[in-house]
Amino acid sequence: MANPLRVVSIGGGTGLSSLLAGLKKYTSPSPDHAPEHPLIDITAVVTVTDDGGSSGRLRRDFDVLPPGDIRSCMVALSEDEALLSQLFRYRFASGRGLKGHSFGNLFLAALTDITGDFPDAVKMSCEVLNIAGRIFPSTAANVSLEAVLEGGRVVCGETKISKSKRPIREIRLVPAVARPLKETLEAIEKADLITLGPGSLFTSVVPNLLVTGIAKAIRQSPAMKAYFVNLMSQPGETVNFRASDHVKAIHDHAGGPLLDCAIVSTTKITPAMRQRYAEQKASPVENDLENLRAMGLEIFEADLLQRSEKVRHKPAALGTLAYRLALLGHRHRVAKLHRLATLKK
Repeated sequence: MANPLRVVSIGGGTGLSSLLAGLKKYTSPSPDHAPEHPLIDITAVVTVTDDGGSSGRLRRDFDVLPPGDIRSCMVALSEDEALLSQLFRYRFASGRGLKGHSFGNLFLAALTDITGDFPDAVKMSCEVLNIAGRIFPSTAANVSLEAVLEGGRVVCGETKISKSKRPIREIRLVPAVARPLKETLEAIEKADLITLGPGSLFTSVVPNLLVTGIAKAIRQSPAMKAYFVNLMSQPGETVNFRASDHVKAIHDHAGGPLLDCAIVSTTKITPAMRQRYAEQKASPVENDLENLRAMGLEIFEADLLQRSEKVRHKPAALGTLAYRLALLGHRHRVAKLHRLATLKK
């Protein structure tokens, strides 16, 4: 166990950055980390279909891939108090053409123009921030999303999809064929743990599985595959979705069963918070554990709710649980590889 545990975290948005922030403490020795325990090697694979806000404006104005989710992951894996980290988080509150943009997004857009390659710009930015891990866009192709809603209507663009009133039946990439980075496939192959979520099901998690070859690589990897179930439903995407409905959508878009386990929070959401979210047509996700078990998934339960004004996962709790899963995943991987080697003899 001298080698690090390899974790590949796939997703986007606030959910992925929360998980990465929790995992960061396990990437380097600390006073409370037992020396006999291995550290973690992190690879984040981030969706690039955002077309709203600062990312959407930069995408339209400069024909670059949306930098926002990747910038958030960079900040999550950087030193919290470092000046550069603060700079990448900085968002302009005023200024014609600048208002609403974050410095990190502008930096990535400028570096993409200089290098001529978005993945290279991401890699160089990670080096500037000296982040604890690697971050890859799920594809270097300029892709967008379209959704088929109940009744057959097709909606184009992530922003419009998130505001749709009818249930989503299918998500597709446009163009349909988009290649992943070879580094992504190599990381998936060598992983001890592959995580999906938490995050917007149809606009942060599923799009990564639609990139050509990623779902197949995950399925073939001997790693443990874990899904962090969302705490709340999302208006326009997952109204009335139970935990098992999230998993079913992942499996449907991945072309078949993909996950080994589901992680759910045991924390009760207060009535006051429920009421606040009900006004936005959102509600707590029902953790229908029996249905998850019937799908062949192992269940892990923990107190994952952060005490704040919003319903959010607690980064430290996410990181602790993911670390334990990585240890289990390493044993799972070693045993699986041993079985395969035995069968070949």
